[in-house]
Amino acid sequence: SLIVNFSWLKYQPFLSQIDCCTRNCFGSIRPYEMKVLDIHQNEIIHFYRPLACSSCCFPCCLQSIEVSAPPGQVIGHIEQEWTLCYPHYSIKNHMGETVLRIEGPLCTFSCGGDVDFNILSLDGTKVGKISKQWSGLARELFTDTDYFGINFPMDLDVRMKAVMLGACMLVNSMFYERDRNRNSSSDN
Repeated sequence: SLIVNFSWLKYQPFLSQIDCCTRNCFGSIRPYEMKVLDIHQNEIIHFYRPLACSSCCFPCCLQSIEVSAPPGQVIGHIEQEWTLCYPHYSIKNHMGETVLRIEGPLCTFSCGGDVDFNILSLDGTKVGKISKQWSGLARELFTDTDYFGINFPMDLDVRMKAVMLGACMLVNSMFYERDRNRNSSSDN
């Protein structure tokens, strides 16, 4: 497996397509579009997240992200599965077939350690993980900055690697984006 460093990528929300009312009313469940740029400012990956609920009371309107690379060509989806306690997600390819699954922990908060969301094959074998990495008490308490690591098999299709980046964005949006900072999202 391989731990991927996405530090050379820039991501930038399309804030002009999300009005102030949407950001303030819907907070961390708001819809968004995001693009990933290479070092030459060319868009290489596009994420689209529609408005959806984050409550287990509404199983018909769960979270998802559509991933396109190049923009306009859908390569996969991440779809939240309905569960009561543990977060589960389906990773789907461009044809809508589930190729991987993600299972999260019961508690997504940690004091002093990483929080792992396990990436599983269809037969339930662990093949990787998305980790929300512990960044120290001061940073965790006083900032909205988070560090994530993605670990997946080296032979995973490059399109599915891009979809796993989208899964990391969805996990961050659902569990680690603080509503008190939603007004400062225009600073990103």
